[in-house]
Formats: sequence, structure tokens, C-alpha cells
Amino acid sequence: MSMMVAPQPAAQKRFSLEHNAFGRLVYVNAQGVRFEGCVPVRAFPVTSPAEGVSLVGTDGRELLWIERLTDLDPAQREVIEAELALREFSPEILRIHKVSSYATPSVWFVDTDRGPTQLRLLGEEHIRRLQGSGLLIADAAGVQYRVRDMQALDRVSRRFLERFL
Repeated sequence: MSMMVAPQPAAQKRFSLEHNAFGRLVYVNAQGVRFEGCVPVRAFPVTSPAEGVSLVGTDGRELLWIERLTDLDPAQREVIEAELALREFSPEILRIHKVSSYATPSVWFVDTDRGPTQLRLLGEEHIRRLQGSGLLIADAAGVQYRVRDMQALDRVSRRFLERFL
């Protein structure tokens, strides 16, 4: 028998987070009801990653809304951030060495914060501008690469990007 529980803001109630024997996240609400296998989901992963995080149950319903991660005690915040890191993979492009062609599709040879790699850009529409001079680049495999600040890149990297923007 499953219980329907309305989600509440994290700051308004006490709760705990733990992992079960299989390593899955368990949310225990203020009434002691356990929800196994829940996952944290960011509302605005690119523009406000530390604000608006929801704990979602296995049925897809929100169990808990966390307005700001800084509202949590350090142990809870560490658990949530570790779970988010497992779900999210968005390497940051630090430098573009070479582009196979200025027409798409093209293969880009880049350095990221996770090491050197190649990505395949299918079309210019897969480059999305973000606030300021940030970019989000989706490759053919579905990986989202970030450029935090296009102006902070070296001149050669900026020149490659400008050809596609």
C-alpha cells in the first residue's frame, strides 16, 4: 500500500537521507515514512544549479522540494550533491584544438575539465547560448558540453566557435 504525501519545502521539516544495502538513495520524511530509490533532480541545472532541487520518488512524484542546497545541513547537502554528480555528466570545454570541417557534421578535438576528447557536432542548432557568454554544445552521442565563458577561452578556440555561431 503506497501513501500519498504532499511535498514540502526542505526548510520547513526535518528529514533524513541514507543509502540502502543496494546503494540506492532513501528519503525518510518527518513522519518516518521511507521512500527508497528516490533521485534528486535540478530544476535549473545550467542557470541555477544550487537552487531548486526536487527529490523525486520511483513513481515520478515529487517528495521534497529544496529551495537552495545551502539550506541543508552539510551532511545532507553532500549526499544530494554526490547523487546529482552521478546523474549529471556535463564536461566543460577548456580549449578547442581542431575542427575537422567548418560545415556540419564536424568532429571537434577539445580539451575538457575531464581530459582531451573528440565530439561530433551534427549542426549549428546544437550549440545553445546561455546567460552571458556561456554555451551548451550537444554532441551526436547526446553529451552536453559546457563553455562557461566564451570570452575566457584562448583566441584560437574563440575563432573556431565564432565560425559556428
